[in-house]
Amino acid sequence: MALFLLSLGVIAAAMLVMAVGLLFNQTCLRGSCGGPELSGPDGDSLRCAVCPKRKASA
Repeated sequence: MALFLLSLGVIAAAMLVMAVGLLFNQTCLRGSCGGPELSGPDGDSLRCAVCPKRKASA
């Protein structure tokens, strides 16, 4: 049981470090291959639609 809790703690710590890194980096989440260009019913791109840097880089 101690090994399980230790493993769970290490995995949780790694996920926390990745989340904090994402918050400080302020980038959009992407798939590993980028994926196809997604568009909504009105033709707007859905890729990083909520990213605050999207309009600055476009």
